[in-house]
Amino acid sequence: MRGFLCKWSLAAILVLLCNTLPAMDWPLQDSVIHRNFGYNDKGKPVLGMTFRGEGEILAAGNGEIIFSRSENDNASRLPSVFGAWTAIDHGDGLISVYGKYNDEGKTQPSYVNQGERIGSAGISGWSQYTGLYFILYDRMERRWVNSSMVIAPFQDTVQPQILGIQLLNQNGRLLEPAQFRGLSQGRYTIMIHATDTLLDQKEELLAPNRIMCSVNGTETGLLLFETICARDGILLVNRNGLTPASKVYAPWPYWELGEMYLNRGQAILEILVNDITGNSRNSIFRMTVE
Repeated sequence: MRGFLCKWSLAAILVLLCNTLPAMDWPLQDSVIHRNFGYNDKGKPVLGMTFRGEGEILAAGNGEIIFSRSENDNASRLPSVFGAWTAIDHGDGLISVYGKYNDEGKTQPSYVNQGERIGSAGISGWSQYTGLYFILYDRMERRWVNSSMVIAPFQDTVQPQILGIQLLNQNGRLLEPAQFRGLSQGRYTIMIHATDTLLDQKEELLAPNRIMCSVNGTETGLLLFETICARDGILLVNRNGLTPASKVYAPWPYWELGEMYLNRGQAILEILVNDITGNSRNSIFRMTVE
């Protein structure tokens, strides 16, 4: 049952959350997204949203504070990666986490209302810039949730970019379909390097919302950046079902989309990338298989 829920579609999760929770707001206004949910951070997925900017950190929604750690709390005798951080329970298992901010020595109350101040953007924890690390976590299903699915996405009118496509053959050789139109018959691993930006291509490069590939009209790979699960200490992403994140993210900065088998003849490979607001980009390659 848990595995099934972890593979729910974007629409299904949105319906569930919207029916059980009030609308939520972004915790840091007038900021720049440095890394977003699902971003390939040198072979590992980002499980939240990292913001760069200054200003007040506000509660995304009403809820009970279930944990709060001060920046200078040394009770564990170990440094906190998050620095100062707070976790708020919004009910129905949904928790929001705010980390790496400046708490200014303030003691948090036991309950906060949406928009209530938690602290200010800071540089606590293992961070090199002023900002905030924000996470949404569903503890009932043990999954991290893309916050752009719950909170209204930022304005985005720019198409995603497909920066690279590589095919790995059975002999371990990397091929680019744009340069090798004549391929040998056999099995290939498909790897895609794609990015997204919000307003213009000069901003931070982000992860898209989904990547799909098909061969001769048949889907061979689908990677969704909606939720990431944890099972037995292993992170699992939604790629053609639940797949270990280490397998999908290892060919950094590419994502491994899956495998395809090419028979002799003509083959059409299509890559389609979508962002959270519906902008899309596709690339089509016509190849001769010998």
